Amino acid sequence: MRWIVVDSPIGEFSVATDSGGVCGAHFGRVPSAVEAPDAELDRQAVGELRAYFAGELTEFTVPVVLRRGSEFERAVWREMTLIPYGETLTYGQVARALGDPGAARAVGVACNRNPVPVIVPCHRIVGAGGKLVGFGGGLPRKVKLLELEAGVALRRAWS
Repeated sequence: MRWIVVDSPIGEFSVATDSGGVCGAHFGRVPSAVEAPDAELDRQAVGELRAYFAGELTEFTVPVVLRRGSEFERAVWREMTLIPYGETLTYGQVARALGDPGAARAVGVACNRNPVPVIVPCHRIVGAGGKLVGFGGGLPRKVKLLELEAGVALRRAWS
């Protein structure tokens, strides 16, 4: 596994790749992270993240490998990838989509355990009534990510 650091509007962001794809991401610099990607997959991941943060990319295509997590957590992470760019769902809506309307808190726990934030967009899940609650990277980062996506979505809709 290789960690690469990317400068972004939410601070340094580290992304990990291995032979299968992106397998981790972390807000901040991971001590073993390098500045320059050296493999094609590294370059794709870094390039897509830079384009995302620049408002030029709305859908990641880099392969993602999720090797951990319970069956429920993996289901939540898959559901996150279905939330359209610039939109949000509540924890309750995700729980209902998974067939377990009482599992909103468990969805929140799964969000917190997401091994690949941003690429697997846990920031698009909000509390009841659209309230901003909980985010492993801190609420200011969640706000910036949601503002970035909302701004890009609006610009694209109006052009």
